[in-house]
Amino acid sequence: MVAARLERRPPLLHLAPHFAHAPDVHRYAAAYRDALAHLPGLDPIPDQWLHLTMQGLGFIDEVDERDVQAIAAAAQRRLADLPALELTLTDVIVTPEAVLAPAQPTDAVTAVRETIRSAIAEVWPTVPEAPDGFRPHVSIAYSNSEAPAEPVYQALSTVNTAPATARITAADLIVIHRDQRMYEWEPYAHAPMR
Repeated sequence: MVAARLERRPPLLHLAPHFAHAPDVHRYAAAYRDALAHLPGLDPIPDQWLHLTMQGLGFIDEVDERDVQAIAAAAQRRLADLPALELTLTDVIVTPEAVLAPAQPTDAVTAVRETIRSAIAEVWPTVPEAPDGFRPHVSIAYSNSEAPAEPVYQALSTVNTAPATARITAADLIVIHRDQRMYEWEPYAHAPMR
């Protein structure tokens, strides 16, 4: 594993579902956090900061406030037409920068992201981030230094926990930063699904 970049930058604006009220996801993440707790070089993510990585807008000091309000309104209109999403987390994978739990069903999560991207396209001629290559996931821990991956794989292999399920009923526009070795945020706007 390699260290994730921890540059001190202005906060980002991001549209993402989170798991503040998802005890099954908390149970699932805790099983993996416990297994990884003894390993140096990892920052396990507390329940309050678990989120489904979705779509960024940009750094807050580079985005006009009127645009943010217009994108939030467009996202609220468009997401209101989508049904709530039943999400499942079944396993974890190790990447150079994090331990991730892929989110299923991929097609349904991707449809939510495409709806959010369409809302952004109502306001901006170009939508940030590439439309392809999206891998829906929930991060369990971030890497904070260079270290071999084998101990991480060994620790993860000891976990025997049932898959987690969660009902996603909204995406929030959040102001997100990574000043303390993990993504933390404040809500800006709420966009419920039907």
